[in-house]
Formats: sequence, C-alpha cells, structure tokens
Amino acid sequence: MKKKEDLIKIFSMNIQSALKKVDQPFEYLQEIRLRVDKPLILAFKGEEYFIQKDGTMTKKTDGVFICEKKDLMETMEYIGNYSLYAYEEEIRQGFLTIQGGHRVGVAGKIIMDGNKIKGMKHISYINVRISHQITGCANEVMPYIRNGEGAYHTLIVSPPRCGKTTLLRDMIRQLSNGDDVYEGLTVGVVDERSEIGGSYMGVPQNDLGMRTDVLDCCPKADGMLMLIRSMSPRIVCVDEIGDFSDIHAIESVIHCGCKFIATVHGSSIEDIKKKPLLQKFIQERIFERYVILCNDPAIGSIAAIFDERGTSLLKRQVDKI
Repeated sequence: MKKKEDLIKIFSMNIQSALKKVDQPFEYLQEIRLRVDKPLILAFKGEEYFIQKDGTMTKKTDGVFICEKKDLMETMEYIGNYSLYAYEEEIRQGFLTIQGGHRVGVAGKIIMDGNKIKGMKHISYINVRISHQITGCANEVMPYIRNGEGAYHTLIVSPPRCGKTTLLRDMIRQLSNGDDVYEGLTVGVVDERSEIGGSYMGVPQNDLGMRTDVLDCCPKADGMLMLIRSMSPRIVCVDEIGDFSDIHAIESVIHCGCKFIATVHGSSIEDIKKKPLLQKFIQERIFERYVILCNDPAIGSIAAIFDERGTSLLKRQVDKI
C-alpha cells in the first residue's frame, strides 16, 4: 500500500521496521504517538494499541516497542528534510503539516522571547495525526444541508476522533464541485491547523473541490474576515470554533450573506449549549442545521440531524435542542 509506505518513511529506521510489520489496514489508523522512553502508541478506530517489535498490536505493555530519544531526533530530521530551521514558524505553533496532509504535533522545551513563544527545542513528544480523505462520506448529509439557493448555516457536533474534519472536508468538496442537481458554489476555507486541506507548501493535499479557496495556517477570526473582503465566497467553512474572538467574524460572515459551516467538539446539543460562545447562536437560531456525529456503529456515523427549531430531520439516537 503506497500510503502506508509513504507515511512510515517519516519515522526513524527502528520505528519504520516495526510499522512495516503491522498487518492492520492503515486506512483505519488515526494517530501515531511517540514519547521519549515510553511505548509507541497507535490509534486504530478510536482504540489505542501498543506494538511489539514484530508488528503485533496489543493492549498489554509487556515487550512492546519503546521510543528512545534518538528515535524522535531521527524522526524530526526526516520530517524536516534535515532542515528544521525552515519550519521554525510551524514548530512555534506546536505542529507542522507534511506531504500527504498529515499533521505532526510536537511538544518539548519552549523557548521564550519576553512573553512570546520564540521556538521549541528538545522535542520529546510527537503526535502524527493521519489525514484521511473519504470521498463520498458526506453523501448522507448533503440532502439536509443543501437548498435551492446554496446551503444552510450548519454546525457539525462531534466528540474527538469521530470524523468531523473528514466529514467537513467531503462536504466542502461536494459543495464546491456541485452535481447534476445543484450548481457548484465558491467556498472559502480558513484552515488554521492545516487539517482540512492538509496543505503542503500552500497546496492542499486533500481534494476540496474546484471552487474552493484556502487560507492555510491562518487564525479563524482573521481568516474569515479576509476571505469575505478578498475572495467573495458563497460559503465560509472552519474547523473547531470555540474562541470568543470568533464571534465577530462569524457574525460578519452571516450578515454579509455568506453561509457558514463549522465544527465543534461535543456529543450532543446539550453539550454545546453549555459553551458560552454558542449559546447566543443557538438561542437566536442562527444555525439552520445541526449534524451530530458518533462512533457507533462506526467512526463518523450520523447520530442525528436537527433544524434550527430542534425538529428532528434524521434521528438514530435520542437528543433534542
């Protein structure tokens, strides 16, 4: 499998040797975590596993692969193509995106310049979040979020590791390309952490459609306003709203006539009602569609879809606004 081969090349030779022997399909791999002097951890289908040196996945810690400092140093050299200084800005933010759209989160000793973060050294923790593009995964949702003029203001509510970014990505692609029934729409994406498009050197590695413009590594609040001023989008999409600085920008998007689609962490409408930022939008019925995700029976399953009044449009689990 080419994807597996390309992915494991970024790790140290010792880790590569172990990963090559893993016989599970990498399509279901979500994260690979490295910590100095700790077990190598793989997240498959929402479950964490250790691996033994022969590639066997296990829940037990006996005889499992332990990451050494040299493994992390060698891995960072491969990730940065031996030129990590070129990625200083990304590392200062705690992550960088590599070819294929995979996001590499890092942690270690922070270097301060006054009250600002200047950089990071002695990287001792690495989390590789695997980018998955599942074409067509939004097919079930699309009839509920599209209308004759474009789309509805939509909020995707999802617990961690339930596929909200994957779903959003495919929604963007389908809205941008259009189909036999609906015309394609100009979509603006603010990809603050390079997770939606997985841009590498400014070019999205994931297919976001032919009418999509992307601001990569840009703060959401600033990016939304920039897109409105410069790219005239019909729809603005962002991942993981929740900061108070987002409020003005979201209101600007809505008031200028753009449709707004976003994701937020939560397992139900009751969860997001507790978020101060979202209370105003829920009470004023700004969002016209709520898509609730879960991981039962599979990651990315649609638990429910509601309209702005709380009317159930699609319901598999008990929930209400």
